[in-house]
Amino acid sequence: MTITGIQTSTRDEVLGALREAEQFVLVTHENPDGDALGSLVAMHGVLSALGKDSIMYIGREEFPLPYEYAFFDLEGVVNDIPADLAQRTIVFLDCGNFDRNSVEVGDVPIVNVDHHHDNTLFGTINHIVPDASCTAEILWDLMSSLEVPTTPEIADALYVGLVTDTGGFMYENTGARAHVMAAELIEAGVDVHAIYRNLYEGVPESKLALLTRALNSVRRYDDGRLTFGRLTREDFAQTGAEESYTEGIIDHLRSVNATKVAALVRERNGNSKVSLRATDGSVDVSVIARAQGGGGHRQAAGFTTEMSPSELVAFLREAIGAQLDG
Repeated sequence: MTITGIQTSTRDEVLGALREAEQFVLVTHENPDGDALGSLVAMHGVLSALGKDSIMYIGREEFPLPYEYAFFDLEGVVNDIPADLAQRTIVFLDCGNFDRNSVEVGDVPIVNVDHHHDNTLFGTINHIVPDASCTAEILWDLMSSLEVPTTPEIADALYVGLVTDTGGFMYENTGARAHVMAAELIEAGVDVHAIYRNLYEGVPESKLALLTRALNSVRRYDDGRLTFGRLTREDFAQTGAEESYTEGIIDHLRSVNATKVAALVRERNGNSKVSLRATDGSVDVSVIARAQGGGGHRQAAGFTTEMSPSELVAFLREAIGAQLDG
């Protein structure tokens, strides 16, 4: 089921680059999530099936990965940029802007494959498909023209990208293609129950403790339009939780009745990382994030700030009101 629309020409360019080049290095964004890792592993499998020399790069600062992604087979991943980088084509996957990866590329071809609508188009070839549910969906589409069989390993990787970026098929980015893709991947051998167990069960006790603190911090503003939660440095230190354990917490805030925007703030040394989620499409949170130097999707975005909690709440209330009240 081919993705159609404005990206037809760039699709052909990407296919040409993948067929013609022989050596690749694959990268994704910092703090890689399920779609980033799934796309990385799947693209590596696709290129290997085509007989290409493919290297996956993830900086050593990203390890250990969050516990829910520990099941990924990352054998062969390198933590240093290969010495022959100048001879390789770099494929950026699920990376909305160049600054979300520490790679210094120099003068080499860049293939930029992503689904973020605010992608900064930093590639030599930019294949950006905003109506795709995830970057994994774009790779699934490309595979059909490359005539690469969907092995169980590729299918698992693509399914992880799909299920995590659609919130288990709950988010508004879940279209008909996502369900067709899921059906094809299951037919190719995905063990849905095993994937869900790896992603969503086996929760560390410290993550439960962190969730408790986040929920206890919740405040609501403007008749519930903004549901705001905050985790301090002390919360992480006292629970022994890692920052990656915040994954999924914001969905609890998003689900509260009358919420238009959910915000979760995680304090770090000297600044705070803010995650935003919209509920019904009436607020584009990527606009709010970009105003503070961040970015993302209409429904999910984020930024880093040095504002105090009170300043941040005031900013968010004003930004939400500007969209809802004109």
